[in-house]
Amino acid sequence: MTHPRAILLVQCPDRPGIVAAISSFLFRHGANITDFDQHTAEEEGGVYFTRLEFQTDRLDLPPEDLERAFALDVARPFAMDWRLTLSSRRKRVAILVSKHDHAMLELLWTWKRGDLGGDVALVVSNHPDLRPAVEAFGVQFEHVPNTREIRAEAEARLGELVDGRADLVVLARYMQIVSPELVARWPKRMINIHHSFLPAFVGADPYRQAHERGVKIVGATAHYVTAELDAGPIIEQDVGRVTHRHSVDDLKRLGRDLERRVLARAVRWHCEDRIIVHGNKTVVFD
Repeated sequence: MTHPRAILLVQCPDRPGIVAAISSFLFRHGANITDFDQHTAEEEGGVYFTRLEFQTDRLDLPPEDLERAFALDVARPFAMDWRLTLSSRRKRVAILVSKHDHAMLELLWTWKRGDLGGDVALVVSNHPDLRPAVEAFGVQFEHVPNTREIRAEAEARLGELVDGRADLVVLARYMQIVSPELVARWPKRMINIHHSFLPAFVGADPYRQAHERGVKIVGATAHYVTAELDAGPIIEQDVGRVTHRHSVDDLKRLGRDLERRVLARAVRWHCEDRIIVHGNKTVVFD
């Protein structure tokens, strides 16, 4: 029988003895650490971050009891913000999408290949167009119309569909503003993707605006969603170079390619518990 790995994420005020306390605790309870990474930020007197993985086959306590013991013996004395997860508890992902399919399809392909780190539970769209593409993957598709006039009803329905069925909500080019109330249902568990021209070239047809200004790079940004539009903690970004020879369609094509790859990486890192949110920044352990 293969035992799952456990993943521990910690952030706390930096001080001597943190690593010794964590490693000694795990050693005492039979854990074998197989991966360890750490980072210290110098701001505010220093903040310590760590991610480590350990084997669970020789633990002397069930995972629930190990969590309680860690909280008392280590987390409380060091004022830690922490979480412990098992690799066997795969995160469930709900995808929200409109008509652009590139980001959604990349997630579905990555999931089918076994590389997403989680499982796609359902896809919800404000248009019916992508139903055949989604159902071809064996994934449930739900059509929930959403306009300014019926936003409250649409978001209530979204909540009914997603609550209890997904651990992460991904806006894969979902072309609707989500309310602060909806964001608050999944804090640090909602990821969005968009072009990286912001705050420049705001509004309709940003690639045409960028082309008219002669930009030399285009990019994509994946971030956690907060109540402030497109201002949440950034998880991943990438760019591609362009020249005067590229048309508006070329820019859009390159932008789509960047968006799908950047979003897939961000979702995978979240599912693999590689991200710690600190204020409006993220620490991402590769």
